[in-house]
Amino acid sequence: MKPYVLVVEDDTAIVELLRYNLETAGYEVLACLDGDSALVATAERLPDLILLDWMLPGTSGLEVCRQLRRGKDTHAVPIILLTARGEETDRVRGLESGADDYVVKPFSPSELLARVKAVMRRSRPAIDADTLAFGDIQMNLASHRVQRGGDTIALGPTEFRLLRHFMEHPGRVYSREQLLDAVWGHNVYVETRTVDVHIRRLRKALNGTGGSDVIRTVRSAGYALDEAAL
Repeated sequence: MKPYVLVVEDDTAIVELLRYNLETAGYEVLACLDGDSALVATAERLPDLILLDWMLPGTSGLEVCRQLRRGKDTHAVPIILLTARGEETDRVRGLESGADDYVVKPFSPSELLARVKAVMRRSRPAIDADTLAFGDIQMNLASHRVQRGGDTIALGPTEFRLLRHFMEHPGRVYSREQLLDAVWGHNVYVETRTVDVHIRRLRKALNGTGGSDVIRTVRSAGYALDEAAL
């Protein structure tokens, strides 16, 4: 699955510059032109990283950053602030609002991509790895093989993508709608109960070796890879 970046910027020329370079580098991109629509988009689908302009119409970038940091589901989303403000006091304000990094305009696209990769690597160390691990579960992304306790687990393509998503975000609770967007794609229409079917298949495959159930069902919320089960 491609890492998903939300670009929040009101300058359409900069939006297109960012979109082109990010998509060329292998990222999925969604753009919002103001802070309020960015908050809505983030609630609908959690990004892997947000590029957030400081000066936005309506709700400012700093306020968007503060609101995201206060959110139950959004507090850990990596945020890079984009701004023409280059003074040290402004950088401090940006970082104190909760931003993970700060890029001053005009910027080099190659430098920005390096910053994106670095911030994402810190927040999701597995994103550049060939192997994911969670307890006794090992996933090889290159060979598409999964093992638990040394035993090979046979998974269908959807179950593999579902487990990968969970293993890249252990402990985080995802609603059925969020899982549909992340695993099936936000442009694909699939009924939410389909998620339950694939969760049952994934559980059956993982638990077939006698291990504990690592997928936690959170009533009225969704599912998570349960760190407590380890």
